Parts: sequence; C-alpha cells; structure tokens
Amino acid sequence: MSLGRREFLQMLAVAAAQGLPLAGRAADTGGGERLYDLPGPRGDATLLHFTDCHAQLLPIHFREPDVNIGVGDARGKPPHLVGEALLRHFRIAPRTRLAHALTHIDFEGAARRFGAVGGFAHLATLLKRVRAQRPGALLLDGGDTWQGSATALWTRGQDMIDAARLLGVDVMTGHWEFTYGAARVEEVIKKDFAGRTAFLAQNVRTTDFGDPVFPSHVIREVNRVPVAIIGQAFPYTPIANPRHFVPEWTFGIQEENLQKVVDQVRAMGAQAVVLLSHNGMDVDLKLASRVGGIDLILGGHTHDAVPEPLAVRNRAGTTLVTNAGSNGKFLAVADLDVRGGRMRDCRYRLLPVFATLIEPDPEMAALISRVRKPYAARLAEKLAVTEGLLYRRGNFVGTFDQVILDALMEVKGAEIAFSPGFRWGTTILPGEAITLEHVMDQTAVTYPYTTVTEMTGETIKRILEDVCDNLFNPDPYYQQGGDMVRVGGMRYRCDPTQKIGSRISGMTLGGQAIEAGKRYRVASWAPVAEGARGEPVWEVVTRYLRAKRTIRPVTPNRPALAGVQGNPGLAESVD
Repeated sequence: MSLGRREFLQMLAVAAAQGLPLAGRAADTGGGERLYDLPGPRGDATLLHFTDCHAQLLPIHFREPDVNIGVGDARGKPPHLVGEALLRHFRIAPRTRLAHALTHIDFEGAARRFGAVGGFAHLATLLKRVRAQRPGALLLDGGDTWQGSATALWTRGQDMIDAARLLGVDVMTGHWEFTYGAARVEEVIKKDFAGRTAFLAQNVRTTDFGDPVFPSHVIREVNRVPVAIIGQAFPYTPIANPRHFVPEWTFGIQEENLQKVVDQVRAMGAQAVVLLSHNGMDVDLKLASRVGGIDLILGGHTHDAVPEPLAVRNRAGTTLVTNAGSNGKFLAVADLDVRGGRMRDCRYRLLPVFATLIEPDPEMAALISRVRKPYAARLAEKLAVTEGLLYRRGNFVGTFDQVILDALMEVKGAEIAFSPGFRWGTTILPGEAITLEHVMDQTAVTYPYTTVTEMTGETIKRILEDVCDNLFNPDPYYQQGGDMVRVGGMRYRCDPTQKIGSRISGMTLGGQAIEAGKRYRVASWAPVAEGARGEPVWEVVTRYLRAKRTIRPVTPNRPALAGVQGNPGLAESVD
C-alpha cells in the first residue's frame, strides 16, 4: 500500500499523539502542543470520557502500578500489563510523556521532567479545545467523582458537583457517590443535575418491588446520529462499601436486564449503543462477550489506563472495551463512524492531561479557588517531609499504604495492621512536605473509623484469603473489591494462581509462625459494618507524621509471590 502526502502526515500526527517515535527520534518532550491535535476524520459522533477522578480538582502526581497481575485467561493481556510490557504491547516509545502517564518507570525523574497531571481547570481548557475540533461531542463521567479529597468529603461532594456542571457533563454513572447515602445522591440528581446531567444505572433497583431507581439510558442526537448511552453503576457497591448507606437499593451486574435495554434502544432507533460502565475492566471484558449489541464500553473503576480499545467478539458482532485511567490524568476521545444505521468504526484516543502544556481555564480556576478558600490554610498544614516517593497504586501495597500501616501499629499499639486496598490516593515526590491535604487524599471516606481487634491466626488467614479471592478469582464476576488488603507487621506468601484457601501461606510475625489458635492485636480502618465507631484514620496518621517530622524512604511490606514469575503484570524490578 502506498501513502500519499496527506495520509503520511496524518500517520505522523497519530504517532505523535500516542507518544510513538517520529522519523527515528523520540516524540517531542518539550512543548508537546501536537499531543492535543486530533488528526484524521472526525467521525459522525464523538464521545468524550473521563472516570475515577476521585475529587482531584488540582493537578497532581499519580504513579501507575508496578504490580497488576492477571491470572487465568487474563494473564499477559491488557489491562494486566505494567511498565515495559505495557509500552511494548501498545508500541509506545519509552521516556515520552505518554510513557510517563501510563507507567511507573523512573517515576520521580519523569514527574520532575514533565510536571503534574490533571486538574479540572486544565481539563476544562482541553475540553474546550477538543469540542472546537469535535462540535456536538457528549461528555461522559464514569463515576468516582465526588469522593477522594478533603473538600469533597467536607462539602458532601458539592465542590465536585459544581465543577462537573461547569465542565458540562452530559451523562454520569456512579460508585463512591453512593457512600454519601441514597438521600444525598437523590438530592443532587433532583437539584443540581436537573435539566443538565443524566445520572444512569440500569443495574440499581429497589429491594422491595425491584423497581428501577435511576433511568437505564438516554438517547441523544449527536450531529444527527442517535446514540444510546446506558449506565452501569458499580455492581458490588453494598459489598465493597457499607450496605447501610443504600439499604433499600440492590445492585449487581444484571446481564439479562442489560440485554433487554440494549434491544430496546436498538428498536427505538439508536444507531450506536454505548455502555458507560463502572464495572472494572475485567468484568467489562466478560460482559462484552455475553451481551450482544453494545458497540463500545467506556469503562472505569479499576483505574486502568488503556490507550487502545480491546475488541471482544459476541453473538451480535464485536464490542470495543476501554478504560480511561484515573485522577483526572486522561481524557478519552471516541470518534464513532456510523453508516447504514450502525457503528462501523471507532477511532479512540486517550489524551494525557499535562498541566504544564495546558493553560488553566479562568472560570474553572475561579470556581476551584472559591470552593477551596475556606479550607486552604487547614489543608496546607505541613505535617512532615518525605525523603522517599510515597504512592499507593498496586495489587499489594504502596509506600503511602505503608505509612498508614506503620501509623496504625504505632499509635494504636497493634502487632498487625490492615489497610483497605483502595486504588485512589495521590503521589508525593521525595523532598516534598506531607500536608494534611495529602493525608486526606489517601483517607477521605465517610466511614473512616479505626478499630483494634483481637484476631486469631485462623481468622487472619481467612480474611487474607477472602480479599485475595476478590482480586484474583479467575472469573471476573467474582472480583468484588479493590486491590489486596495492605498488611503491616506480619509477613506472608501469596500465590495468585491458586484457588481460595490455598493462596496464602507462610504467615509470620517477628520471624515466628502465626498460630491458628493464638490471638493477635490487629488495627484497621474503614469498617463496613453498621454502627462501627472509632478515631478517624486521618487523625491517627497526622499524629504519627507530626511526631516523626521526617519520613525516611519506606520499604513496602510486599508478600513473597509464587506462581507469577514471568507474568507481564509484574515489573521486572519487583520480586
């Protein structure tokens, strides 16, 4: 095949947008302006998508995982690729902006070189630029927007609700939003979203009569193309989070009902059907193989930044599955080519939001300044200085997780500590002050209570096995939580390839084997049981940091791993 000059230039532009080498040299790492030019045909309808921003209004650093292990059929396939394996699979040149956005490689050096990412004022500017290139585009929010920061917690999500309205979000689904309680979610929909934003969830129903709580879908005309958007909230909300926040609602995947909704919108004339999902990417990949008629799944929850859609065959054809990262780092652009009443092609781009390349939008910047002003002095309190990189993301533990574990054990006088495997939480570079805002970025939940419990060795093993099964069950529909519970004080061995009951072994404390019948003092936080009470975890962590003043480089307490040697979801530098 020969290329004309125009096609060749378009190819170069695509390569630049994806961080690929140009003319034998690395893509531009200076101004990077062409990163946000959208080359090629614009398609008949364009959808813009962000997800899992976790209430980060300002630019931040966020280190991607060096451990994201896939087991069974998921082994060695996106999204379970990290570091160099990810770059090779997606043909992304190393040491580029996109390589930094997508991987943990040389994170500190690259972060200092390329600067912070995200920020709603910068995202707003990028959206205006993309909308100018793609008139009529719809903006979809995949959820986990109202939670993850101090200001979101203290305003019950109102800061993020106002910012999303200013962004012009057209459609939204949810997960952590539900932890403010059913009444708060309904209040926002009736008051703030009325006539502006559709909150969709086909899989949420009442516990009494099974009535739908939210609309399942909307059909919007995008440049005269009828596009159906179906909402899919996080199906395991009452398991992963406190049930008592939404006592009268049921969740679940609801495959059968989803198929009915897909068939319904097709019958109503939708020429493209899109699922706005908060399932997690592994669940979406299985769902796409079992439900026919969905053209594109714009996914979230697992925070996987995947630069190209994955094509999944099903009885009705092919469904493209995507996931757009987290923390405001990315804006996804999907150009749909619709011909003959059906989507024939999709050109997808995952644009990293580099704050150093994008001027902040003045109106959004003013809103952010206004909502943060009452809390600014409190948030800026310097608690300690870190000498090492502090991060969270990864299957087993991060260095900031370790700080939380150490604080729980020291302040609460516990031998062992557990901390939830949350995927959100910003990254702090060496030499930076740890502020109260940083601590809240790791801990801001509506059930922050710390507890100290006497547990037998048998109970500890059962807890680890149960959580591990949520993460590594080979059937994605049984993966019902976040990453592995973080463990402090004790050591253990984990084989993700085994079945439940056989993944955890070699549990020791102080070099001695943990005994099944012996009791151990265990500190933890974020209990899901109704009525739980205790000191908020951020008070425990801030007290610990004030006393330390300096946090020396932390070695995370990763378990010894078995059965995963050579797995491309495990970085080569990780034992």
